[in-house]
Amino acid sequence: MEVKKDILWRVYLGFLGLGVFGILILGKAFYTQRIEGSYWKSMGDSLHTKILDLDAERGTIYSEDGSMLSTSLPQFDIYIDFGADGLRAKSGKNFKENIDSLSIALAGLFNDKTAATYEKELRQAYKEKERYYLLHKKVSFEDYKQLREFPLVRLGRNKSGFIAEVKTKRLNPFGELGFRTIGLYRENSKLVGLERSFDSVLRGTTGKRLVRYVAGGVMMPVEGFEVEPENGDDVYTTIDVNIQDITERALMRTMTTNEALEGTCIVMEVATGKIKAIANLGRTKDGTYFETDNYALRTAEPGSTVKLVTLLAALEDKHVTIKDNIAIHGGRWNLNGRTIVDDHHGPEVTSIKTAFTQSSNVAMSKLAYQYYTGKPKEYYKHFSALHLTSKTGIELNEEFSPLIRNPNKVKPKNWHPQTLASWGFGYELMVSPLQMLMVYNAVGNNGKMMKPYLLNDIRSYGTVIRKNEPVVLNEAIASEATIKQLQECLAAVCTEGTAKKQFETAPYKAAGKTGTAKVNDGKYKYRDGVYQSAFAGYFPAEAPKYSIIVVVKNKPHAANYYGGSVAAPVFREIADHLYKYSQEQQPYQLPAIADSMLYTFNGMKKELQVIALQFGFNYADQLAGNWRRSFLKNNSVQPQSAEAREKLIPDVKGMGLKDALYVMETAGVKVKVTGKGRINNQSIAAGTPVAKGQEIMLYLN
Repeated sequence: MEVKKDILWRVYLGFLGLGVFGILILGKAFYTQRIEGSYWKSMGDSLHTKILDLDAERGTIYSEDGSMLSTSLPQFDIYIDFGADGLRAKSGKNFKENIDSLSIALAGLFNDKTAATYEKELRQAYKEKERYYLLHKKVSFEDYKQLREFPLVRLGRNKSGFIAEVKTKRLNPFGELGFRTIGLYRENSKLVGLERSFDSVLRGTTGKRLVRYVAGGVMMPVEGFEVEPENGDDVYTTIDVNIQDITERALMRTMTTNEALEGTCIVMEVATGKIKAIANLGRTKDGTYFETDNYALRTAEPGSTVKLVTLLAALEDKHVTIKDNIAIHGGRWNLNGRTIVDDHHGPEVTSIKTAFTQSSNVAMSKLAYQYYTGKPKEYYKHFSALHLTSKTGIELNEEFSPLIRNPNKVKPKNWHPQTLASWGFGYELMVSPLQMLMVYNAVGNNGKMMKPYLLNDIRSYGTVIRKNEPVVLNEAIASEATIKQLQECLAAVCTEGTAKKQFETAPYKAAGKTGTAKVNDGKYKYRDGVYQSAFAGYFPAEAPKYSIIVVVKNKPHAANYYGGSVAAPVFREIADHLYKYSQEQQPYQLPAIADSMLYTFNGMKKELQVIALQFGFNYADQLAGNWRRSFLKNNSVQPQSAEAREKLIPDVKGMGLKDALYVMETAGVKVKVTGKGRINNQSIAAGTPVAKGQEIMLYLN
């Protein structure tokens, strides 16, 4: 009996023990979940890691003279790790000794909170041991440099807990200048222009960073586990910011005056094919203008500017000369039930040169129809030789393909001879303004056709790794005799033809062709009364420097829509500015005086010093030797503006290349670079006055 009671007692105690143990487990679980839950959750989160991509700093797009067209400026998101060992060491001595002065400094820098508010929030975050406390976002580089010198922060990352996340902001220093050509980089947005074409070059190589999750799902970098990104390369273009600005202003003026729908203008360097400016403007719903599309690369029926191709074909195939006469029937010609008309009543018969200068549709369509009916392939081969049947290959992805029916691929029964007549004056074919400019540029270049291009070179940390050179597409688009006749006709357009009014007062001779075409582009039909105005040409006519094309799509039923009165004024305004600029760039030539005469006049050196001082000439007395050569360079006086005299060469030693370029550019100094890394020396000492056109060599190590 005693044994049985002992067994029951043991069983009872066992169940009691299990019950107490179960209660303890439940209690501990409750305590862990409710009381220590956040702690263990953060510990669990901290076991989760992830590798993130680190974007490289995007390369800069420059103009030909080194001006920044699109660049990346660093911005910083500032965080604080209040759990950092160095910050909490010795009972938080570093934090407690610096919090007051740090709060005052932060309030003064960001000017968004009082010092008391900063101190209160920082103390609370410190108390809660926040591992990734966001202090401020999008801090500029200048502010970040100040922040690094603040109390506590200057102790370094481990002792202060301060973490800087570097990000970049894409900036176009010249605003919307050349926007569609240069492009504007935005994350998660479609790239356009050069930003798109050279994205792989500008983008650089992505880096890697190991992060771990802390409380609240915030990611915190794991120090020491990081692969730095490799910055993108820089793209140097052929664009001239001054010419670009002149071009956009001139185009804007005619667009607003005529309330036009869209327009484009391209400026090309005749000898090389370098594109110096591309302006594109489209009318928005609110009546303002913006670079909504790159109309320079879009195809359309060109109208009368294609008459140059028709005349070239007839001359080169020796069907006519410009002195020959052609019947234009008073400006109306019936072709198998279709009437082709000129914009004005003309004579019954006129010379081919006069017909071209007066832009006779009848004459050009008759040339095409009369000499190429039955052999359209001979006419087409001229379009092909002029590269009008394929893209130009310019470094922009938005270029459209031309549309010109190839008679070699059309069955004879499906080929209509009237197509040739339409081609003759710019219909039933689609080409872009850039393609047409390429043809006019070739005529101005004595028959040598250059490929248009926008890229000068690509540089990595200042070193050229890829360089573009001018490319000749066709050494001679026609014989010398044909080119001379074409040049004569284009010059006559501006002296006695449809563009006479625009150029009769010009201080230079221009050569070009007006164009006016009805628009049929899907949105508008011929009957809607929308006209495209154009002018293409080059100047100065006797020694061409630049070729320019202007194409403007006018509003429906516009009162003024002729190429000579809408597009030609844009050409004239641009040419005027470029001509004036070229004249200003010519140094003043001193009278031809024998060297000995300068020595025979008493006080000549002193007088030259006085003149230099009064007029601001760049004068430096070498005291010995041929001292006049420091003042007279190649027998010319080199003036220096008052503004330039006030600027001094900055000290950029120790800076990174991007910062140094920005500082030097602001000072008006052109930079050449050698080496890699940071600036350790410069060819001109800091504090030296900046001269006009000043260049400096920066040495990197």
